[in-house]
Amino acid sequence: MPNLSPATARALRRLIAPVLAGSCCAARAADTMDNAYWNMPKGVTQISHEVWWLHMFAFWICVVIGIGVFGVMFYSLFAHRRSRHPVPAQFHENTTVEIVWTIIPFLILIVMAVPAAGTLIKMYDTRDSDLTVRITGYQWKWQYEYVGQGVSFFSTLKADANAARQLGSGIDPATVPNYLHDVDRPLVLPVGKKVRFLLTSNDVIHGWWVPDLAIKKDAIPGYINEMWTKIDEPGTYRGQCTVLCGRDHGFMPIVVKALPEAEFEQWLAQEKSAAAAGTPPAAETPPAPAAAPSSSGSAPGAAADQPAAVDPPSHDP
Repeated sequence: MPNLSPATARALRRLIAPVLAGSCCAARAADTMDNAYWNMPKGVTQISHEVWWLHMFAFWICVVIGIGVFGVMFYSLFAHRRSRHPVPAQFHENTTVEIVWTIIPFLILIVMAVPAAGTLIKMYDTRDSDLTVRITGYQWKWQYEYVGQGVSFFSTLKADANAARQLGSGIDPATVPNYLHDVDRPLVLPVGKKVRFLLTSNDVIHGWWVPDLAIKKDAIPGYINEMWTKIDEPGTYRGQCTVLCGRDHGFMPIVVKALPEAEFEQWLAQEKSAAAAGTPPAAETPPAPAAAPSSSGSAPGAAADQPAAVDPPSHDP
């Protein structure tokens, strides 16, 4: 390092090396799925994988820029400190430097924009879908309609969670599995099939978001948004409303169950038979016990808008 005594250079290396090492270790930890708690989940669709890759690509670019900027800053603090250079250099414009630090950010943005644009185009391409589901947001529940299949139902907060959330219920929320993240009737989808969603709302703006599918859009009254997914792995994937939609906004979770195609067709046939016979599917859980009114309020229909269906076996990933 020029203009530095050997002792100062060693001290500078001792200061910077742990910072850089720690930054690299933290960045590497964030780059693993095992640490998805503090990072974006990789998800279970091709689009979610691409979104995760773009996220990490931008993250590493930021790491490199941060190391470069702070490295130059720390070097300048030591190499050009007042005891070394009591009279600062007097210089101004440098055309070469200005051109370089304009071109480099421009190139970085181009490198980031090209793959991002490709992924964005794919996210908006809802053509050639195998199944269409209309999603309607209500205060405070979701309605799912399998277009052309004659199957439609409401999905609300599960009864045990609805009971536990009431003020003075005496129920420990820690004893409720997937507290506030489970529903009486999940949205059931087939694995390996392109599913198109038509998203709207019946009252106020809601937001339908499932992180593992990398899809999130607003449900707007009088307007239909489109999105799609193609799930690669069977499992149960959870999300929630992301738009403040009123008193019980925090109590309208989303649960998606992805089943192999054969199991999905069996489930769909059962739903169609029940709808044709005019009888609701068998209840999955008993209705929620009566709870005292509370300041938080209870979601209309949170106990059961319709009897719940028997869910085929699945698992949380």
